[in-house]
Amino acid sequence: MKEEPEGRVDGGRQEVAEGRVEIRVAKPADIKYVYPILKEMEASAKARGTGIAKRSPQALCQKIYDGKAVIALGEDGDWAGFSYIEAWSNGEFVSNSGLIVNPAYRGKGVARGIKEEIVRLSRSIYPAAKIFSITTGAAVMKLNHEFGFRPVTYTEITRDERFWDKCRSCVNYPILQSQGRQRCLCTAMLWEPEGYQIEKVIFKSEGNGQLVTSRA
Repeated sequence: MKEEPEGRVDGGRQEVAEGRVEIRVAKPADIKYVYPILKEMEASAKARGTGIAKRSPQALCQKIYDGKAVIALGEDGDWAGFSYIEAWSNGEFVSNSGLIVNPAYRGKGVARGIKEEIVRLSRSIYPAAKIFSITTGAAVMKLNHEFGFRPVTYTEITRDERFWDKCRSCVNYPILQSQGRQRCLCTAMLWEPEGYQIEKVIFKSEGNGQLVTSRA
């Protein structure tokens, strides 16, 4: 079977043709997906046996209203994935947070498409900011590495108290506190704008419903 492009990027909008998954900046109409997204975030953390900073429905809705979230939607109208951004330290840093993929869409390249779109959104709104992510998920760490992020110590990312206070709802917060907010179970990863360029991800099908990627 001939390989055909499985996705395209057009003005901040992306489609993964296999299963017709659309990836774009979230709109106010998308707030109907907030509760199932939050439910899956907590379920995924429990399945990994790790902690997670809990997000309120109001906080995610506000990100959507502010145009600071990316959503992936399936052809049937169900949500396929989600992530959002937040600025810290007066815009010096921006976090890519809450990356989650609906279990029905995992293994199809959706997370990679969302990551591309969320980094593009970060660069569009905060072009001079350093982008960071903290996570216990091996899949997210691998994805961050593919996009040019590198592991760093906590001292190299934002020291904004508002950011670290969000960890209070995580079961691992006592560990973070006991280490003076210098170490915890999450790995911090950083992308700096100087000398780097985010590569466009091209989705392609192998003819078996799975997506592979190449760089443009």
